[in-house]
Amino acid sequence: MGVRHAREYADILKDLTAAVAEIEHSYTFFEMEPEEWSVLPVEDRHEVMEALADDVFFGLGENPVIEVGTGVITYNNKHHVIEVSQDDKVTQIIRLI
Repeated sequence: MGVRHAREYADILKDLTAAVAEIEHSYTFFEMEPEEWSVLPVEDRHEVMEALADDVFFGLGENPVIEVGTGVITYNNKHHVIEVSQDDKVTQIIRLI
């Protein structure tokens, strides 16, 4: 199926990277322990979050709801957005068009 988008993928990825980085314990998506995360340099943390955003974006094409850390990421194809939620509240909306 895939996530349909009209915006440049690089722009979507930048926004989604920032959004997943705000989710508590998002690094657990890659089965990292808090100790492993805490010793990573800032540049490496950004790379991990960018890889997470990329995986989530393509994963949403198969499964429109993906849990990440303490949050949930949802592809709303009707409104052409990706919603990032924590504590049952939408915290970020990434526009796809």
